Amino acid sequence: MRWAELYRQAVQRLDDRQVARWFVEEASGGTWPGVLDEDVPRGAGQAFLSLIGRREAGEPVQYVLGHWSFRRLDLMVDRRVLIPRPETEVVVDFALAELAALGASAPVVVDLGTGSGAIAWSILSEHRTAQVWATDASEDALAVANLAGLGLAGLGPDGAGRAHVVHGDWWQALPRALHGTVDLVVTNPPYVAEAELVELAPEVSQWEPREALVPGATGLESLQALVAPALSWLSLRSVLVAEIAPHQAVPATEIVLEAGFAQVDVRTDLAGRDRVLIARR
Repeated sequence: MRWAELYRQAVQRLDDRQVARWFVEEASGGTWPGVLDEDVPRGAGQAFLSLIGRREAGEPVQYVLGHWSFRRLDLMVDRRVLIPRPETEVVVDFALAELAALGASAPVVVDLGTGSGAIAWSILSEHRTAQVWATDASEDALAVANLAGLGLAGLGPDGAGRAHVVHGDWWQALPRALHGTVDLVVTNPPYVAEAELVELAPEVSQWEPREALVPGATGLESLQALVAPALSWLSLRSVLVAEIAPHQAVPATEIVLEAGFAQVDVRTDLAGRDRVLIARR
């Protein structure tokens, strides 16, 4: 049997040509479309059918593949972390713009609640002098972030060079020596309110880690927790960049201003929805 036949079977079963193609490329290790004329090794064929079965059971494509594209990176992902999304790519755009405006030669950047490491490793790879600290309260998530960061700019997952991965709850994960030195804090915290969970697609609510989605009744609990002590960690000329839900723009702004930040802006994502909160000291 050739891969072309398995591809046809996948299209029939999944009704999705793009996903069928991704699965052929993943199981075969070949290049599209030339791989379609190649014979299917027995083990590869079994692996391919396993991918289809997992997708038919409702598992998100990203978890089935085990990796996903984010900006310039191809990151490892599984059920221990949220799936990287285009909205968060926009968060990185604004974070990099703020770093450029700060003009620091070796800025200290903290990614609170790093999950897969998508934000941290993107900044690390796109800003060649930033010292990046990635924190998470979930050891499972940090295991994924560590693996996702392997090989980036020649840096391993053990904190060498410019990359530092630390376990703990928000700022508590960081060494106290960083007090007053952080130039940029960037975060995609949980922001789905408890009652909103049922409104999410089953692929999200039933598969992605709940603790990375829902912080509490209002959806603002994590933002409040990380903003309250922020100023004691930030340098005198510093910025907070946070992803928020579109309907949270007003209360999120109030939370940040009450914490002592001097200026707050809310920027939109690619769909024109309020998505990125930027607060300057």
